[in-house]
This record gives sequence, structure tokens and C-alpha cells, in this order.
Amino acid sequence: MNLSYWEYKSWFSNVDFTIVGSGIVGLNCALVLREKYPKAKILVLEKGILPQGASTKNAGFACFGSLSEILADLESHSEEETVQLVQKRFDGIALLRKNLGDTAIDFQNHGGHELFLEKDERLYSRCLSELSRVNGLLAPVFGTGSFEIRENKFRFKGIKESYITHIHEGQIDTGKMMTQLLRLVQQKNIGILNATEVKSFEDLGQEVSVHLETMEFKTGRLFIATNGFSEKLLGKTVVPARAQVLITQPIKKLHISGTFHFDEGYYYFRNIDDRILFGGGRNLDFKGEETMDFGQTKRIQDQLETLLREVIVPHAVVEVDQRWSGIMGVGKQKKPILKRLSDRVYCGIRLGGMGIAIGSSVGKELADLA
Repeated sequence: MNLSYWEYKSWFSNVDFTIVGSGIVGLNCALVLREKYPKAKILVLEKGILPQGASTKNAGFACFGSLSEILADLESHSEEETVQLVQKRFDGIALLRKNLGDTAIDFQNHGGHELFLEKDERLYSRCLSELSRVNGLLAPVFGTGSFEIRENKFRFKGIKESYITHIHEGQIDTGKMMTQLLRLVQQKNIGILNATEVKSFEDLGQEVSVHLETMEFKTGRLFIATNGFSEKLLGKTVVPARAQVLITQPIKKLHISGTFHFDEGYYYFRNIDDRILFGGGRNLDFKGEETMDFGQTKRIQDQLETLLREVIVPHAVVEVDQRWSGIMGVGKQKKPILKRLSDRVYCGIRLGGMGIAIGSSVGKELADLA
């Protein structure tokens, strides 16, 4: 790229901190760096026109983990480790709400509800029997009980007579959240360049060389916050996981409110603007959904539509309005990867589908590595 004197001077010279990725983690990292270094030149690079990956494409669940998820975690983690995972999600959502404000992100606390299909008798019984124990285990985090048994007042079909509600969970408007984050970053005189993909980088000792499609520039320190796309820069550290989503046309007299999930969390839905947003089905084809390509597959979309009409809104005629997908970053461990890669390069990745819950705190911890 043949840059003018003005372009190079304004955007690419004397850069102190460069952040790759303008999602939840990257923008929070930038804001914390600005607090720590008021006079620093900070640059955020984003390969998409909008923040890509999952930050602008998620379902907007402010969640801490369903009862069945907590029980699954207890099988592979100690009680202390499991509580720490939930505590991190709780602290992260608290930080998100503090930084942006409930009104700006349209935070609503209608509870998070775990449904159990008729076929899930064993899991349902286990969750009921372990409810009190898990409430006691998580009491230090929430200060009170978390899970309650609720009747099926929304008239879902093909499920057990009751579902288990996490009373502290809520929902946000993902678009409003990201708009507010971007607004705050711009107010702090932090540069954001969209449609700018980082191809590679090299720590030169006193600075980092950042290679773009047609040029390179130098930065004092580099922060990688690309989550599901981090393989392109860091190798197979994180497994990409595509999540497919649809949203209905407005439904007259929609009586459903809250966030819901079933089949061990592989399906999830919520109300938004008199519509139902419904996503999931990755468990139908784990390997096929380990991709960085956006898009939909007929198998998963057909299943989403079937479950939408047979389980979620069996008493209404619904039409699908839009479909999309997001790319998460997952791995064998649920703990995010926060580490120094070299003297001047750091990463905050592998959010495990919990970006809303832990993205703010991961961004802060990423900035604190410098």
C-alpha cells in the first residue's frame, strides 16, 4: 500500500499498543490500556466491516451456567475450580453492567431457564436431586440460592412438567452493547481500523512488526483478541466453533420472556422485539461446525425450525425472518487463555461461548499483562 505522509503519520507511526480484534475482549482491553496510559497511541485492527466472530452475532445471554452444565463441570473439575469458573462469569457480567450501564445494553433480568425434553429423564432426575447441593456450593458467589424449580407457564411442548430456573440470569441487546463499547473507545481517542486483517507478526525485541495484506508497521506491544479466529495467527491453540442462529418474524401476543436452553445447552432461545431468537444444533455435527466459515447447513437449520414449531411456539404460526452464524473459540479447558507469548506480544482467547459473561474481565486481564 502506497501511504501518504498524512496517512502514515496519523495512523501507523509511533503506535504504542496495537490490538487485533474489535470484539468484546479487544475493546475492553483498549479501554483499560487508555486508563493506564492516558497519552499512549492505541490502535485497534478489525478484519471485518463490523466486529466479526461472536461479539455482534451472539444471542445476548447474560448467563453463568445451567445446572446441568455445572454438574458436567464437576465431573472434570474440582468443586473449587467449578466455583471459580462461575465466579469469573459473575464478575465479568458485573463489570460489563458497571462499564456500560444497564440502560445502554438493555439488560433485563427475566431468569435463565433450563428445559428438559421428554427423552431426558435421567438428566432431569439428576438435576432435581442435585439442585440443593449446587445451590449451596454456589452460595458464596451469588449470596443466595440460584436455581429454582418453575412450572411450564409458557406452554412449551414435549418437555418435562417443570424446568429449572437460574434466577440471577438475564439478557442484553448485543447490538446496543457493541455500539456502546465502540462509542466509548472512540471517545477515548483510540483508533479503530476496519477491513484490516493482520496476516502475521514478529517480535523484534524493542518493537513488534505487524504485517497486513499490503504493508507492515511497527508497534510497541501487540495484543491478540481474535478468539475463534486465533488459529490464523497462533496455530491450533483454539478450536473454532460455529453457532447457527435464526430469528422469527414478529409474533402476535408473544408471551415468552427470558433466556432458555435445552439438550444440555446445545439449543438456546430467547425473546427479543416480539420475536424468538433460536440457535444451536452444533452437536448434530461437531466436526463440521469446527470452522471459521460463516454460513448455515440444511441439517441444522431444518432441526432448528422443527424444534421451533414443535417445542417452543407450537400454538402459533411462525415464519423465519433472518439466519446467521457466529464463530466461537473453544477447547478442552473452559478457562480462557491469557498469556504472554513473547516479551511484547500477548493473547486473550478461548472464551468457550461465554463472551458476554467473561469478555469484559478477559479484556481487562489482557491489558494488565503488559
